[in-house]
Amino acid sequence: MILAIDSSSLVATVAIVSRDTVIAEYTTNLEKTHSQTLLPMIDEIFKMTGLDKKNLKAVAVTNGPGSFTGLRIGAATAKGITLALNIPIISIPTLEATAYNMNFTEKLICPIMDARRHQVYTGIFRCKETTLEAVMPSNAMALEDLLLELNKLGEEVVFIGDGIPVFKDEIDKELNVKHFFARQPFARQRAACVGSLAWDYYDEGKVMDSDAFAPMYYRLSQAEREKNEKSKCQNI
Repeated sequence: MILAIDSSSLVATVAIVSRDTVIAEYTTNLEKTHSQTLLPMIDEIFKMTGLDKKNLKAVAVTNGPGSFTGLRIGAATAKGITLALNIPIISIPTLEATAYNMNFTEKLICPIMDARRHQVYTGIFRCKETTLEAVMPSNAMALEDLLLELNKLGEEVVFIGDGIPVFKDEIDKELNVKHFFARQPFARQRAACVGSLAWDYYDEGKVMDSDAFAPMYYRLSQAEREKNEKSKCQNI
């Protein structure tokens, strides 16, 4: 079994996934800090299933992009469990796992997470049977730049992620290609997708020790940006 964790956004989601079955999944979409919810959720799914953590092969956790605080809490949780059980971590890109919600589609898949300041964390993927191909790598960018790229590609696209309600109207206005928005059950991160994707990583040997894992933030935090701005002003 693999324990999967995603706390990169407002959603907190954990799952126990075997090679061919999502054994248990627990997801909340509440305005509570993940430090309050994540460990109780993990304890609950093991309690309800009667499974033993000692049978875990690895812990899969999203490595970003996403909320700075959420990513740190997910990383700390995963590291604590893997250290205690002496098992590896599987580092899963947040946007790739989000795109994994979409299956067997000929449309481009475009996850969008609200990165504030009119930016999105995004990437563009193409579904190749049961695998994903990155058409544009994950990054942080202005929404208008993403829409320009999609207009340039000229293919039908389906959007997924928490950026939909924030940017839907602008996307409808500015995007010239035919586009769709994922339905609510598939529009947010799911640990089941993280865990299923993690088995592919596990079979390819893409695992690491807990001390080697670190989130990828893709841009500076607000505190770091404010510090840099303050430093610039002082140097003028």
